[in-house]
Amino acid sequence: MLYAIIAEDVADSLAKRLEHRPPHLARLQALQAEGRLMLAGPFPAIDSVDPGSVGFSGSLIVAEFASLEAAQEWAKADPFMLGGVYKQVTIKPFRKTLP
Repeated sequence: MLYAIIAEDVADSLAKRLEHRPPHLARLQALQAEGRLMLAGPFPAIDSVDPGSVGFSGSLIVAEFASLEAAQEWAKADPFMLGGVYKQVTIKPFRKTLP
């Protein structure tokens, strides 16, 4: 089943994001290689594709996992979570309708 992982960053997270980005991306690329990643990306903190030094306010990942518990375990082990980028993560089952 698909699950939406909705993460909210701590304040001033940009430096931590940059530090932990390579291993975070590697995990997402592994999901993609397995055909389980539907989409992933950050929420810019301002209305801009490139928010510069303002940074990001969180992230959204939609991926396939065997269960809610599996999605939760995957999210707990994410470098952004372990590195203090995320202050809160919500995981919900997701049903893709379009496209």
